[in-house]
Amino acid sequence: MGSPKKKASKKEDALVLPLLPVKDTVIFPHIYSPLFVGREPSLLAIEQALKGNKLLFLTAQKSEHEELPKPGGLYNSGCITSIVRVHKLPTGTMKILVQGVSRANVLRFLETSPYMRVEVAPVNEPSVGGEDEETARNLLYNVKDNLEKMISMGKMLSPDLLISIDDITEPAKFADLVAAKFGFDVEELQDILETLDPLMRLHKVHDLVLAELDVLSAKREVEFPKMEMPHGRREQYLRDQLKAIRNELGESDPRSEEIQEYRRRLNNVKMPAEVLEEAERQMRRLEGMHPEAAEASIVRTYLDYLIEIPWLKNSKDNIDLKAAKKILDRDHYGLDIVKDRILEFLGVCKLKQNMKGPILCLVGPPGVGKTSLGRSIAQAMGREFVRCSLGGVKDEAEIRGHRRTYVGAMPGKIIQGLKQAGTNNPVFILDEVDKVGADFRGDPAAALLEVLDPEQNDTFRDHYLNLPFDLSNVMFIATANLTDPIPVALKDRMEVIQIAGYTPEEKLEIAKQYLVPKQLKENGISNRYLKIGKRACLKIIEGYTREAGVRELERKLGAVSRKVARKVAEGETKTVTINDKNLQKYLGATKYRSELERHDVGVGCAIGLAWTAFGGDTLLIEVSLMRGKGKLTITGSLGDVMKESVKAAVSFVRANAPRWKLPESLFSSYDTHVHIPEGATPKDGPSAGVTIATAVVSAFAKVKVRNDIAMTGEVTLRGRILPVGGIKEKILAAGRHKISHVIIPEKNKPDLKEIPAQLLTGVTVTTVSTMEDVLDIALVGGISSLIKKSAAIDESGFEPGVAV
Repeated sequence: MGSPKKKASKKEDALVLPLLPVKDTVIFPHIYSPLFVGREPSLLAIEQALKGNKLLFLTAQKSEHEELPKPGGLYNSGCITSIVRVHKLPTGTMKILVQGVSRANVLRFLETSPYMRVEVAPVNEPSVGGEDEETARNLLYNVKDNLEKMISMGKMLSPDLLISIDDITEPAKFADLVAAKFGFDVEELQDILETLDPLMRLHKVHDLVLAELDVLSAKREVEFPKMEMPHGRREQYLRDQLKAIRNELGESDPRSEEIQEYRRRLNNVKMPAEVLEEAERQMRRLEGMHPEAAEASIVRTYLDYLIEIPWLKNSKDNIDLKAAKKILDRDHYGLDIVKDRILEFLGVCKLKQNMKGPILCLVGPPGVGKTSLGRSIAQAMGREFVRCSLGGVKDEAEIRGHRRTYVGAMPGKIIQGLKQAGTNNPVFILDEVDKVGADFRGDPAAALLEVLDPEQNDTFRDHYLNLPFDLSNVMFIATANLTDPIPVALKDRMEVIQIAGYTPEEKLEIAKQYLVPKQLKENGISNRYLKIGKRACLKIIEGYTREAGVRELERKLGAVSRKVARKVAEGETKTVTINDKNLQKYLGATKYRSELERHDVGVGCAIGLAWTAFGGDTLLIEVSLMRGKGKLTITGSLGDVMKESVKAAVSFVRANAPRWKLPESLFSSYDTHVHIPEGATPKDGPSAGVTIATAVVSAFAKVKVRNDIAMTGEVTLRGRILPVGGIKEKILAAGRHKISHVIIPEKNKPDLKEIPAQLLTGVTVTTVSTMEDVLDIALVGGISSLIKKSAAIDESGFEPGVAV
């Protein structure tokens, strides 16, 4: 075993590179090394390297006290390195990360000012072969064993070294790694760098590690003889020693400052004992890591979340019921059921401490104020407000968080929302809960079961935190347009409150109190320049919007405000008064007409009432007869349930034709076509059964249907009327369309008690239990007129055609 210390490559392989002298360390090939650079020549050398191939020649100073070393104050052997990362600090210094490329020797100094530039020759390293392989392997294992013994004796080693030693089997690289990360003296490191033979280099590293192990063993015997020191006291003792050594050297440890900052922040936060214990454990891990280690940033982010999440911080509720009611009435017109429920909760909170937050689900069409109501509730209660949109969410981790083993992991929307709120009892809006999806990544709706269950959510575990968080103080309010898409188990955990649309009178008040002042402010004008009359506002509501909420109304008011704002910007100062006569000048032609104008309800036509996600609406049913063989045609983009309703209605009419004196030959001699206009809009549901049956009877008997009446209800083959849903919305729709008479099933009569009296103003509601009752009310002249017309058909013959 023998080889020269230095064996340079040929002269033609020489490189010209900027030189960067380093203190207290030696850089080795293949090793990543972070460096702080502050000397002016060194900064210039780095800038020069960045302009070229990013290569630097790094060599150690012989004296660490020399601020601007001369060529004679530097070792001749060093390492060619590549600059991996550069970070400029506010102080004018730099923090760089370099990776060693190759050993090299200085051939000559080309420049020494303003920075050193040298010609260097890379060194070719020999490899281990033959009998030396077994020797090198044994030495390598011995060094590993000694390192493990040192760790067990309390020696703090670099995390990079501990991670990498098991993966490296090449003697040369192993020796360089241990030397670079162990912390030997500069002279010893320089000697290892200049030793080219891998086996001899590994021998030197082995001897140095063994000597350090002997020193550590002796020191342990002196300082910790046979008496066991408590863990906490021993840890504090070692910290004090480390601090004293750094103070003596005049050094400040960035890692120590970071840990101290985390400890200071931790002391200012109240948290459960289990969370505090985990935070302390993570800080100990961070303290033992290299600052540039990848896992260090993960631990820092985790600690930030642990400290910033409001584990025990809450806001004090405002239990003044009168003030809370005043705020709710100020921000929202109507919605008495929801307001009463909130005031009930506040009343219970006033009488009972530690009341669990209710979990409400506000269901209604768009634009009725579900989300904004949550903000008003938070203000009325004196709580923070958080909104989380669940529309389109398909990943369970969006709710529960990602496990920290994944790259880019973060907590779920619930924990992030609480961190944003800064308290553990905010009003938390879960918007669009009916639009949550599901795919191969899990079902977010299933994850919400724990969040929204008062019996379970006091120990909610986010996958990222992996610690229990008490959600029982949070007031969750979910919003949805429909209840059908919400899973049954999830719906069972919430108190569903239906919010129907607004009447024209309510919209008028909302426009007057909220929307008009808001649009004037947003468009930079005042009521000095624009006044909108009551009749004009009603015309906008009835002629330019057709909605359950007020969003389109707000847009139309905004359009009028913008046109007036433009006139003011052009220099006009006159007050513009909008009335029902000049409204078209600002909004154009009327978009909607009342149903009485739009529908000429006559023979074969009837008006039904339908429920949609956007509120109630009217539905025109048309039936036409033509000569044929009794074929039934159904058009209008109808769903399966509605098609079955058509068939059931026609069968009911055919079965009862003899009672009404309708000739049986009509049904076999004429084809029946049932059509529901607006064919591009899908329609489904059983509630149009009575309307379809009425239109079919009208078509066959040539009896007109009253044009001021609308109806809803499911019909059976025996003519019984079954109850349906959405009665409140349907009556609202009838009022919007100027229909004065509504027919509903007898079994829906209890639903009328939940409808405010003002909604029934101007609308007569009649309850029925059979189709005979419906026909007697809906047909012009009633059942007697039906029988009379049927008898005339039998005597004079039937003239088919489209009903008019």
